Amino acid sequence: MVKLPIKNRNQTYTVNPTKIIALGLNYHEHIQESHSVKVQGFTKEVPAEPILFPKTPNVLIGHEEKIVIPGFLKDYGFEELRTDYEAEMALIIKDECKNIEAEKAMDYILGFTCMNDVSQRNLQTGDRSGWFRGKSLDTFGPIGPCLVLKEDLSSPQKLDIQCRLNGQVVQKSNTSYMIFSIPEIVAFVSKNFTLLPGDVIVTGTPGGVGALKHGDIVEIEIEEIGILKNQVIDLSQK
Repeated sequence: MVKLPIKNRNQTYTVNPTKIIALGLNYHEHIQESHSVKVQGFTKEVPAEPILFPKTPNVLIGHEEKIVIPGFLKDYGFEELRTDYEAEMALIIKDECKNIEAEKAMDYILGFTCMNDVSQRNLQTGDRSGWFRGKSLDTFGPIGPCLVLKEDLSSPQKLDIQCRLNGQVVQKSNTSYMIFSIPEIVAFVSKNFTLLPGDVIVTGTPGGVGALKHGDIVEIEIEEIGILKNQVIDLSQK
């Protein structure tokens, strides 16, 4: 549960979803770096439909809270531990919906914010059950710094998005480069799952993902929304 100020409004919003549904491989440039990410199911083929995976609500932390890479990871003896940042736009559902058409999907969105889809690559690659555990460790879903209501954004599908690691730009793109648009994403997800008020959909990351280290400062910035900033504490390095 995270409380976010609502931008341009004297209100706050409590992010407390029943589910967080995220997209993989929704930017062409991210698909092209599959050779370096080395994750099962991650290929250079452009997906025919959105690739969905869950992040559990325990991942949620707010702006300027700490991303904690757990110490137990060192017990596996991995040759190289790798936990990545992923800059993404997240949307929050306003009303319950099921089987909606893309043309009506925007009517069911409350607003938008930034999210860091922190990903533990060793678990994501090695677990026989797939991506679940590597995407859902505690603190692996920073969100914020605010919620921007849908009506207060000029166009959510035309916003610059970038990630900075210790002040250096490592990801830079625009939401217009998504393979599946926001309405298409919401419509597809609603066909698979009933969406409830407060549920979060995370729309994918552009190219440039990379590893986080102890002490790193990672910033996710989306035009018209703001900057989500978090420091990394890596207990597996201690």
